[in-house]
Amino acid sequence: MTDTPLLTLSFPVPARAVLRLIGLSGVVALSACAKPSPSEATRDVFDPYESQNREVHDFNRGFDRALVRPVAKGYSAAIPDDIETVIGRFATNLSLPSDIVNNVLQLNMRGAIHDTARLVVNTTFGLGGLFDPASEMGMPAGTNTDFGETLHVWGAREGAYVELPVLGPSTERDTWGIAVDLFTNPLSYLVESPESLIGTGAGVAAGLSKRDKFSETIDAILYESADSYAQSRSIFLQNRRFKLGGTAGSVYDDPYGTLEPSAPLEDPYAE
Repeated sequence: MTDTPLLTLSFPVPARAVLRLIGLSGVVALSACAKPSPSEATRDVFDPYESQNREVHDFNRGFDRALVRPVAKGYSAAIPDDIETVIGRFATNLSLPSDIVNNVLQLNMRGAIHDTARLVVNTTFGLGGLFDPASEMGMPAGTNTDFGETLHVWGAREGAYVELPVLGPSTERDTWGIAVDLFTNPLSYLVESPESLIGTGAGVAAGLSKRDKFSETIDAILYESADSYAQSRSIFLQNRRFKLGGTAGSVYDDPYGTLEPSAPLEDPYAE
C-alpha cells in the first residue's frame, strides 16, 4: 500500500483500513480465546527486513506518542460514550460490503449471506448502521474478513513480516490485501465526494475510540516492554495466524516457524 494519507482519498475507505491507520492495528491484543493447536499458530518468524522494520517501528511509536494517543484521549474525553458507540456501529456497517465481496471470493457463501443480511437489517431498521437491530434479533457478528484472508484461502503464502509506516504490523501477503481492500468495497464506486468522506471520518473516529479504550495495554506494549518491536510482531503474527487457521485455505505448509504463543488474543482494532 502506498503512503498516501487515507483522508485524502476521494472514495470511502473501508473502516477496517482506517482503524489500522489510527490504531496501529495488530500491535496489541487483549482477551484470551481458546488455545490454538501448533499447526495454527506455532510457526517461525520470517523477518528478513528486521533492520528496516525496526526503523519504521520507531517512526510509528513516535507518531503514536506525538499525535494518535493524545488525539484519542481528547476525542474520548469530549465525546459521550453513547455517541462513540453509535459512530463505531456506523463504521462497522460501512465495512460490510467489502466483507461480502471477500466472502464471495473465498467461496464462503454462508458468510456472504450472513453479512448481507446484517447489512440490510442494520441499514434499513438501524438507520444506516447507527443502531444494531441485527444483534438484537440474535444475528451473530459479521465475519470481519479481508483480502489478505482471501489470498490465504487461495493458497498465497504469508511471506515476510513487515511493519508499514502508520499502518503498523503486517506481512507481505496482508500488505497486498490492504491495498486491494481499498477497492473491494462497492461503496467506493457508489458514493461520491463529499458524501464519501463521512465514512472515512466515521472510521477515523472509531479508531480513536478504540485507541483510547485499550490505551493502558497498548502503552504497556509500545512504551514499557523491553523490546516493543519483537513484542508487537509476536502478538500480531500469533493472532493473525490463529484467525486464518480457521479458513478453508489453512492446510498449506507455511515454513515460517515456531512462536511459542499463549492463548491467542483478541485484536482490539478488529471490527
